[in-house]
Amino acid sequence: MTGLSPELQEWLDAASIDDSVLQLRPDYRALIVVAENVAGGESNAASEAWLARAAAAEIALEHEHLEAWREAFREFGANARRTRPSVDALVRRASGGLPRIDRVTDIYNAISVLHVVPAGGEDLDGYSGPLRLARADGSESFDTIADGMPVVEHPEPGEVIWRDDAGVTCRRWNWRQCVRTRLSPATTRAVFIFDALGPVGDDELAAVGEELIVALGDPPHGMRLLRGA
Repeated sequence: MTGLSPELQEWLDAASIDDSVLQLRPDYRALIVVAENVAGGESNAASEAWLARAAAAEIALEHEHLEAWREAFREFGANARRTRPSVDALVRRASGGLPRIDRVTDIYNAISVLHVVPAGGEDLDGYSGPLRLARADGSESFDTIADGMPVVEHPEPGEVIWRDDAGVTCRRWNWRQCVRTRLSPATTRAVFIFDALGPVGDDELAAVGEELIVALGDPPHGMRLLRGA
């Protein structure tokens, strides 16, 4: 099923990658997947099966996808040991069991591990304006939780961030998402971001997005591959 609403198709069409990011990593691409009428809810038997597959995958920590992301983090000044790329952190946890969060999050986390591709999922109703990947100037707002309390932080200048008009939605490319756009069991309109560097081909990236849509029950959706010229 496709048939994304005109409103969400327009939002998807407005997503962008700033040239400063592509200058840093010309091989970078992002597959943006937008879905509506998503059947969310708490973790269930179906999402548990996906997590079990991820736990059995036995991904080597020297996997070329992981090494590429560690290099990318170092290139914009992040310590890849202290703030690991999301897929690196998930792969390290997978064999001992990934966290059970909600049905949709569990599924995309499992798919991220199985393909060794960073993935993020967010509630579209929390967005203000279009999605774009940029390098921070340090003034942008990032709402998060620290020591159990809501706080507003700011990215480091030069940090790679996903953002909208209201501020940062994800810091350090794919390290940590904000609270404002966080998925919940009540989410019905979602955006998923799959990050790719050189070792991942465009066809493989598209297949990952298709796998997610099938796992979600084929809701109305649209996909767009963002890349440099």
